[in-house]
Amino acid sequence: MLEERRLAVLRAIVEDYVSTEEPVGSKALVERHSLGVSPATVRNDMAALEEEGFITQPHTSAGRVPTDKGYRLFVDRLSTVKPMSVAEKRAISTFLDGAVDLDDMVQRSVRLLAQLTRQVAVVQYPTLSSSTVRHVEVVALAPTRLLLVLILSTGRVEQRLVELPVELDEQDLADLRSRLLHAAVGTRIAEAVTALGGVPDEVAPEVKASAETVVHTLTDAMSDHRSDERVAVGGTANLARFGTSFDTAVRPMLEALEEHVVLLKLLGEASSDLVTVRIGHEGPYQELSGTSVVAAGYGPQDQAIASLGIVGPTRMDYPGTMASVRAVARYISRLLDEQP
Repeated sequence: MLEERRLAVLRAIVEDYVSTEEPVGSKALVERHSLGVSPATVRNDMAALEEEGFITQPHTSAGRVPTDKGYRLFVDRLSTVKPMSVAEKRAISTFLDGAVDLDDMVQRSVRLLAQLTRQVAVVQYPTLSSSTVRHVEVVALAPTRLLLVLILSTGRVEQRLVELPVELDEQDLADLRSRLLHAAVGTRIAEAVTALGGVPDEVAPEVKASAETVVHTLTDAMSDHRSDERVAVGGTANLARFGTSFDTAVRPMLEALEEHVVLLKLLGEASSDLVTVRIGHEGPYQELSGTSVVAAGYGPQDQAIASLGIVGPTRMDYPGTMASVRAVARYISRLLDEQP
């Protein structure tokens, strides 16, 4: 009972500090929250929480603020991530459903996350190495010209024009298309490249040179590393809300936003349908100890192939932020699942 009461006091302190940006006193807690105990009991609980390192007294203020340890206990003891409202879910679906390709989806996602959380949002582009081949299409544009379309599980679409050394009739083209599909579809990029390498040896001798040209073009498209280790960042202007903690939280974050490798390390390893929260000193960079990261993995078929999340000062609305990050990650995953 005592532990639950003190947890209720800590929860109230976190909520008030996040909303008011002011250290929280016992009188304010009693007035704003139905704690069911006297002010004297609240003061005793606050003293115990301070002694255990969950809250601290800044300067000479009479109020208290949560420590990293306090935020961690608050997050760990959240019984559930609060559900998004119907209006919020509708806004997410309306905004993301309009995406025309992977790049557009990433850019829309990062803007949406920044708007929902009022923090800095970071979305990692799916890395090519974690993709599988969803479909390969071969379209004859002329007797010696083909259009190759490569669709990956990440939603990425690559198109290449191929000039053939000799003409292919309909039967040879259909046979080549069938062999390409059999070798590549459903396999990861590395395995697909290896399997495609054997296709020219399987076709008729007069078709081999054309098959080699097609395979070379396809494997080149698969090894295009433009998206590897790329991130999109949005909502940097939201840092203006944290002027009071500029030197401790904002300045290091602004510097970190210039380094994509730093941001990827902050997001951490992608984990499907699991929201991770790293608070203050728990992060990989000491100079960013004034910030927290809320992240989640996303990808098709419950396979996390990239991460997204928000980076912001430790004083943030953790329940709301966690809900937004999870909702956007789930929605992107669903969009990737639904792609042809």
